[in-house]
Amino acid sequence: MRHHQQTIAAPAGCSGVGVHSGKTVNLTIKPAPVNHGIRFVRIDLPGRPGVSAHFNNVVDTSLATVIGAEGCIVSTVEHLMAGFTGMSIDNAIVEVDAYELPIMDGSAGPFTQLIKSAGSLRQEGNKCYFKVNTPISLAENGKTVTVYPADEFRITCTIAYDHPLIGTQTCDFVIDSQTFAQEICAARTFGFLHEVEMMKRYGLARGGSLDNAVVIDGNQVLNEGGLRYPDEFVRHKVLDCIGDFSLIGMPIMGHVVASKSGHAFNHAFLEKFFKEKGSWETCTLSSRPA
Repeated sequence: MRHHQQTIAAPAGCSGVGVHSGKTVNLTIKPAPVNHGIRFVRIDLPGRPGVSAHFNNVVDTSLATVIGAEGCIVSTVEHLMAGFTGMSIDNAIVEVDAYELPIMDGSAGPFTQLIKSAGSLRQEGNKCYFKVNTPISLAENGKTVTVYPADEFRITCTIAYDHPLIGTQTCDFVIDSQTFAQEICAARTFGFLHEVEMMKRYGLARGGSLDNAVVIDGNQVLNEGGLRYPDEFVRHKVLDCIGDFSLIGMPIMGHVVASKSGHAFNHAFLEKFFKEKGSWETCTLSSRPA
């Protein structure tokens, strides 16, 4: 865990297609000052409106995490946000020329490489954390998210699908830049062929393909080369958790245990987390007692 805030050292950009819109989008990450946070700017709209990456600005979680403010929305932010958190980037400006971020290969790997190529710049401001002192939990319809006190950011995630290729999978990681880059960021989003076909029929997933998702048909993975990890499915859910939890605005010092959760339930948990102000405090590493 870091004492100081970081931004990227130089601008870096990429292009790709939006998984739901099918539209090509250009994205550029630029350095930002201390305490700026992550802010998205729509350079394709008059006045270049922007929206900060914060859970209060989440406007939809049905298919992806969508944030909106100032008359603009930015969709499918979770993988890039996971990349920022995983690589300990606190402050950045993200310029995009469409409403949906590029899906790239369906993971945070390309975004992580982009951040690595830009380099990181240590800033003078202290990095602030939400330090969890007593457990906070949300449970509903078999889904649960609980965060426990811990001296690090740790995620234990469980998924359970009534499907022989997935079944029940659990993984557990202490989230730091090395672990994120080596074990988590390359895990791709996944879906079933019949779901993808149904979404396309309704004008969704227009950019979806085997290039940007793991697609399951019956008892086989359709992607050439198969899975990147034996448990790639649950690792991607960890990736989504990191991206969703980044919208709380500061990194968490705590152990997140999630079971069968998704974007909407993660967002509901963040709302509960913020209301339970007696269960956490904000601190810097230098302000913590020895």
